Amino acid sequence: MSGQNPKYLSIVLAAGAIFALALGARQAQPLFIGSLNSHTGIGYATISLAFGVAQLMWGVAQPVAGAVADRWGPRRVMIAGAALLAAANAATPFSGNAIVLTLLIGVAAAVGAGAIGPALLISAANRWIPEAKRSVAAGIINAGGSFGQFTIIPLAQLLIGIAGWQPAMVILGVVGLAAVPLVMVLTQGASTPRGVALREAIRDPSFLLLNAGFFTCGFHVAFIATHLPGVVALCQLPASVSAWSLSIIGLFNIMGSLWIGRVLQRRRMKYALAAIYFARALLILAFVFAPKTQAAFFLFAAGIGFTYLSTVPPTAGLVAKLRGARYLATLFGIVMLSHQVGGFLGAWLGGKAFEATRSYDWLWWADIMLCLLAALVQLPIREARLVPAAAPARRLSAHAQA
Repeated sequence: MSGQNPKYLSIVLAAGAIFALALGARQAQPLFIGSLNSHTGIGYATISLAFGVAQLMWGVAQPVAGAVADRWGPRRVMIAGAALLAAANAATPFSGNAIVLTLLIGVAAAVGAGAIGPALLISAANRWIPEAKRSVAAGIINAGGSFGQFTIIPLAQLLIGIAGWQPAMVILGVVGLAAVPLVMVLTQGASTPRGVALREAIRDPSFLLLNAGFFTCGFHVAFIATHLPGVVALCQLPASVSAWSLSIIGLFNIMGSLWIGRVLQRRRMKYALAAIYFARALLILAFVFAPKTQAAFFLFAAGIGFTYLSTVPPTAGLVAKLRGARYLATLFGIVMLSHQVGGFLGAWLGGKAFEATRSYDWLWWADIMLCLLAALVQLPIREARLVPAAAPARRLSAHAQA
């Protein structure tokens, strides 16, 4: 973003900070699973179902919030989302049964986070960002979410140790309200577009293939985010290993997000996505066979973190390339819904698998197979070829397809 109007940078940083608060708060929630289970006595599988519903509802919320924002503007939608996420987190310690817990974590917190999720944030920022800089801006916004994971998860763990899990979760909710003034910065002077191009999108094979790949991304991201503390406990390692592993994922998310934003200026997005999914398959395969030491968890977290959210900028970029940027909030919201359907299955089936087998082994193998499938389905996507910036204008063609 160097050399651009300083307003662009403030917009991008505001969007990144909002995503930091939203993603950090959501990714810190699994630290409270053990305490919630002891407090409510509803069982690990039931709590996993609540987290699975949260993955699904985060996805459902994004196209709905995007459509509302496309019609009436994003400011009200995003402020309501930030307030709902904060209130749900603050109220969760007072839940006493499965229904209330599912409504708070599975519905309210997830819907609130979806309303300030990447679909709306990238779309709102793109109103101000020149087209040539949008991939870099998306990378910065995505890195903001990763920074939130890197900072808020250790903060939550520290608060649990100092004040106890219930005050810690209330404080986590209060911290989330800091998103409200940032939304005001991001949405200053936002215009209100009209209409939604849904029918054409769902008939586009490339759009459907993009959804299929992102479904897989959601499956293993949610499985790892929700059940890594359980994997650590199964390996008889300290709880701090899970907190630091999740934090390391967030740290390397930042690096991966910034890296992919630069890569997309020189490489086609579908090939970048295919490479990321294939790399994840190799990382998970290596972790399955590695001895489960503290170092192994940290190295796995670093590797998987680098690829964790680096799928978002190329996916959002492909949606804009395939269907145009005007309705990006709605259409990328639909892609995020596909992601979160996979997320629901990853979070829920992780708990079901553990209760049935006392192991997560078959989920790891499912992750590997789905990663390989996701890599393959990116290749037929019809993305225009990149033309070097110095090439004569006559070589530019909107019809140059893969």
